[in-house]
Amino acid sequence: IKIGFYYSLIDWHHPDFPVDKYHPLRPADENDSAAYAVLNKGRDMANYRKYLYNQVTELLSNYGKIDILWLDFSYPGKFGKGKNDWDAVNLLKQIRKLQPGIIVDNRLNLEDYTDGADFVTPEQVSPKELESYKGKVWETCQTFSGSWGYFRDEDTWKTHRQLLDLLITSTSNGGNLILNVGPTARGEFDYRATNALDSLSQWMHANSNAIYSCTFAPGTYAVPGNDKLTYNPITGRLYVHLFDYPADGAVTLKGYKGKIKYAQFLHDDSELQYKVQGDDIILSVPLKKPGYEIPVVELVLQ
Repeated sequence: IKIGFYYSLIDWHHPDFPVDKYHPLRPADENDSAAYAVLNKGRDMANYRKYLYNQVTELLSNYGKIDILWLDFSYPGKFGKGKNDWDAVNLLKQIRKLQPGIIVDNRLNLEDYTDGADFVTPEQVSPKELESYKGKVWETCQTFSGSWGYFRDEDTWKTHRQLLDLLITSTSNGGNLILNVGPTARGEFDYRATNALDSLSQWMHANSNAIYSCTFAPGTYAVPGNDKLTYNPITGRLYVHLFDYPADGAVTLKGYKGKIKYAQFLHDDSELQYKVQGDDIILSVPLKKPGYEIPVVELVLQ
């Protein structure tokens, strides 16, 4: 199991952390320089930076090999925090010195620095937007609802289909998905979060081969309609995620003639018949949709 740490660059409870535009103690007028000066009297960013360095050093020195450090986050500009506040260049050098081979996210505000990050982290973006990250090294962080923390009156919980869309779209564009759950004051998960996790677990139990070790499909395989493809380069298997289950029982794979030798549903390994029509393959699936929100067809390639 790979080990990763999430570390917040921001600590609002620390007496030396300067009040800024995101701080709970920020002035009513977020552009009031005089008010910030009053609020920050006695606060010392240099002391806070030393505290930050010591914590990161402890995390990367006392717990064996660490594979990932997820730093969160920078917001440069007036009344913000950026690379100069963290002394980010030297912090990153220290991180890589203590843990050679570690991978670090892109939230130190080092976009113009060589080796400034190992992966990018689009946050709370739609599945459609995730398509623009194809070809990069990335992972998206998403919430189950509209909040990062627990909110009793939350009513914008993502549906099972929306969560599957995020998972499949992330994989089909070569990325990773992090799902955030904010616990209650009792340290428990809200029943709605638990239900959502259970629904994902059931789908993954049947279809995980289409996610784990998978990435985007080679460009020689056309995506059928609104469906999505994932591909395992180790096993050479191609997976068709049936977002639009066909009412007529036919899935057209354009240009697939001579490219596949076997087709089956992934959830139960039941064989699917197909025929060649010109340069295309026409898959025959049952008229009755299987009991999964998004069924998956596994293709064994030639």
